[in-house]
Amino acid sequence: MKRPFSKLLLTTFLIGALAACAPAPAQPTAAPAAPAQPTAEPTAAPAEPTAAPAAPTMTGKIKIATQSPLSGPQAALGTGIRNGADLGLQDMAKMLTDMGFEVELAPFDDQAKPEVGAANAKNIASDPDILCIVGHLNSGVALASLPTYKDNNLAMVSPANTNPKITESGYENAFRIVGRDDVQGAVGEEFARTELGIKSVYIIHDKTDYGQGVAEFFRQQAEKNGIQVLGFEGTEEKSNFESILTPIQAANPDLIYFGGIFDQAGPMFRQARDRGITAQFLGPDGLDSPELLKLAGDAVKGMYYTSVAAPVSQFPDAAKFADDYKAKFNEDAPPFSAQAYDAMGICIRAIAQAAEKAGGKPSRAQVVQAIRDAGEYKGITGTYTFNAKGDPVASTYFVLQVSDKDGEPGEVWNQNAVVKKLDIPAP
Repeated sequence: MKRPFSKLLLTTFLIGALAACAPAPAQPTAAPAAPAQPTAEPTAAPAEPTAAPAAPTMTGKIKIATQSPLSGPQAALGTGIRNGADLGLQDMAKMLTDMGFEVELAPFDDQAKPEVGAANAKNIASDPDILCIVGHLNSGVALASLPTYKDNNLAMVSPANTNPKITESGYENAFRIVGRDDVQGAVGEEFARTELGIKSVYIIHDKTDYGQGVAEFFRQQAEKNGIQVLGFEGTEEKSNFESILTPIQAANPDLIYFGGIFDQAGPMFRQARDRGITAQFLGPDGLDSPELLKLAGDAVKGMYYTSVAAPVSQFPDAAKFADDYKAKFNEDAPPFSAQAYDAMGICIRAIAQAAEKAGGKPSRAQVVQAIRDAGEYKGITGTYTFNAKGDPVASTYFVLQVSDKDGEPGEVWNQNAVVKKLDIPAP
């Protein structure tokens, strides 16, 4: 996807005058003749330069990496991140290729596993052509990878990571264009209490940095505001939830709040309904995938979830992106794919600005600084300015309701209704 530009070679022409040498003459018998007046400009005069002074060359290969799950049960969202970044590179690489660089995407499959992401991070860091990273989907994977990124001055722009530790741990190279779980958990609790009239809740999480983190923030707000927390439990179970659902059924809560990802929530919600549990369901943006419908079916129709993203249909400036995504990948753009497109745009702009300032291919540290110095970025999902921590100075949080329509899950999911939208400054 990169194409090299040829170097500009500037040649300066130097014209020298040759002087004739002879032995010293004898005493002249008469004064030497006066030189003839020239009839034209001397041929020995320096020629005017034919070109401007040599400019720094803008050549070489530049790669932008993605890290997200491209295989395994969470690949639906992870592939969307890679594909969104791919479209971003396709649309915006001209900013760099016009300067003379080759540009290409370097996708990595982290499998939603911290140990895989950390191993990939070392491979990414060892490739000097990689100057920026779009990723991850999972906060736990990002947190396992960030020490390597930091040690190698690699900028990470995340389209999906919401755990506060991403930007609260002193990683000056970490940026995100989405909100945080300490706010998202509170948004979910406030909606459950004031809009759904919830008096009691049983909280389940998946034991990950992301799922347990957002569940903790929901619990803190629930306890603070008088909602009775009947249970708080973590599980890594993916198929048979009998041991989890039995105490929930006995407790009979108004709400089951699940902190985790759709691949675990879907079977659990289905089994809860099959057992006759009537509690309402609520969860965070980890549920934001049409795969939840595939796994849970009617059990999740009409349920609510919070998100730092929203269906692509909710972003007017992303209409072309949605069409292009469907045309290229033969499926509807999933959540976080449009945010990955914007994260790619932020990487490309920063690399271009750093290259212009450096007069050539920039260093990774120069790219990090360019992101910090660049100011406002207008993308297809919003306008972003980073604070000193790497958070957007304000983020949008959504409460959505799953559509009750029938049809292909991707199309149905894009019809989910936004029931609340909040713009909240970063903590």
